[in-house]
Amino acid sequence: MTNTQTLIQPSTLTSTKEILTRLVAFESLSGLSNLDMVSYIEDYLKEHGISSSISYDETGERANLYATVGPEVDGGVVLNGHTDVVPVKGQPWTEKPFTLIERNNRLYGRGSVDMKGFLACTLAMVPEFKSYDLKRPVHLSFCYDEEIGGFGAPVLAGDIMSKSMTPSVVIVGEPTNMSLVTGHKAGFELRTEFDGLEVHSSDPRKGVNAVEFAARFISKILEVGAELAASPVNGSPFDPPYSTCNVGQIEGGIATNITAKSCAINWEIRPIPGVDGYAILDKIRNYAEDVLLPEMQAVFPEADIRTLVLADIPGLLASDDSPAVTLIRQITGSNVSEVVSFGTDAGYFEKVGLSTVVFGPGSIEQAHKPDEYVEISELERCLSFLHDLAKHQAQ
Repeated sequence: MTNTQTLIQPSTLTSTKEILTRLVAFESLSGLSNLDMVSYIEDYLKEHGISSSISYDETGERANLYATVGPEVDGGVVLNGHTDVVPVKGQPWTEKPFTLIERNNRLYGRGSVDMKGFLACTLAMVPEFKSYDLKRPVHLSFCYDEEIGGFGAPVLAGDIMSKSMTPSVVIVGEPTNMSLVTGHKAGFELRTEFDGLEVHSSDPRKGVNAVEFAARFISKILEVGAELAASPVNGSPFDPPYSTCNVGQIEGGIATNITAKSCAINWEIRPIPGVDGYAILDKIRNYAEDVLLPEMQAVFPEADIRTLVLADIPGLLASDDSPAVTLIRQITGSNVSEVVSFGTDAGYFEKVGLSTVVFGPGSIEQAHKPDEYVEISELERCLSFLHDLAKHQAQ
């Protein structure tokens, strides 16, 4: 940001806090319905004379919202955020996680920083957006299920591109401490399932132990991950400067004296932009199909291995002269940018041809933790930026 920050009206910050209180109160966990929260946002916008476009998932239980402030012309700026939050179960919260608490110039609550704080800022600014004679619109967009694979964003991106007006820039307001983020890694969320044959462990040769074959599969994942780490991408801005693999969960077997009939692992690949993630996946998957599965079926022909791609999240790497980067730099006066390793919905918008960056209030270090919070000063910086954005769109 610039050294001088545009002063915001105290009433705008008060409105932001009030809206954030309402948003945090919605227990909009990923994978569950967010219709009550979307309905609240739709009603709020309607009170300000703004209609919304709603797009749904295949169940009709989760929804995206898209709304336009200003003229229905090309050249708009999309302010995007996700409505879902991660679970609080098992976390030692000091206060109730879905009740916003203000303490020591911070606002505590699940989703306060990731990323309902940004949503509250954009909604609180609606009256100011409307007060300007905007020459190009400001679009508000909110999507479902970012945290578990970005399932809402591609639906929303398709909805945006179906409109008669095409935005020029998308700003995804994930917490970056109001620093410009121009890139992040892609992500594959994967599940591999093993079907074996259970027999008494006194003679395991007669069975097919799904846990043992899963362990060998995990060893292959780790081997490929080590190969990637041994060959970093020269000049890469990412840390670490290579694609990564990780095994996060394993489940299988019912007793120590029975060969496991089934086993499943949940794992991921995070490719650097420009790296073929499917080539990495195929190397691991081919090992299962060419080496492990024949051994399993030699004992039990009905044995099987299945790898499911639960989510294929595109990476982001915006060029220095892209419209989104240029816009942020014009408004903030800062030429500094960075890349991050965590994923966002930004790649989905870039994928359909919309110039996209990540830029929002708060620190990712506070996300997903017990006693999650956003600094009030970060919300003030975000509101100041949105005020300057409104002036830019009015020029």
